[in-house]
Amino acid sequence: MTAKLGAALGAVDWNLNVKNLCSSVSIANRIEDCNFRLAVWARQLELIEAANPAVAFVREMQHGGHNVACTLALALYKPAAASMRAIVECALYYSFFRSHLEELGTLVRDPKFYVAKKEILAFFSKHVQGFSERQAVLGYLQRLDGWYSKTSSIVHGQIPGTWSNGTDVSGIAHDNQILAMAVGHFEAAVGLVQDTFICVMPWTWGVMESQAKAVFTKGMSGRVKAALGLDMA
Repeated sequence: MTAKLGAALGAVDWNLNVKNLCSSVSIANRIEDCNFRLAVWARQLELIEAANPAVAFVREMQHGGHNVACTLALALYKPAAASMRAIVECALYYSFFRSHLEELGTLVRDPKFYVAKKEILAFFSKHVQGFSERQAVLGYLQRLDGWYSKTSSIVHGQIPGTWSNGTDVSGIAHDNQILAMAVGHFEAAVGLVQDTFICVMPWTWGVMESQAKAVFTKGMSGRVKAALGLDMA
């Protein structure tokens, strides 16, 4: 079995897959931009709440971005979708558990304990002041629901063949069309991460570095910045 597995894995030109992705400068730059944005958010939140144990979710979120870059480069598109979902979920978990440390302790101790996405969003809607107004400006909940449903259908194989590029291991090869869809989905995931933090923790904006604010607001309309009160100072 070992020899057969080695032969199957050896039949894939992994280096060529990586080269093909990197040869598309625009695609590579978009992936890099996504991970840069995640890195800046992670850095700012680490600076603001370094002592909060929930920051571990932020680190895991950033690691998920690394996994997306690696799996896309290797032409493992469906596994990339799972990492994208983990990125968004880690942002939600951090935003919730940072103020629920007792529940975080239970999460660590009890493998059966789980807080569903629906429960987290219900908490935000009910208890986070101004959340409903901010999410309405960004269309956050609607976008999150649509993105999450699509991602789950990819990850769980609800529509067989989606983001798949071969019926066996040897068929794993770079695919421009699937890659383009995956990168767009990654960008949407990073946008949802950012909007999670803006909707749930607007107070962090006032203590962030101005250079970070410039990164986060790049491409954002003046109307949205004004509605959310996102200054650049």
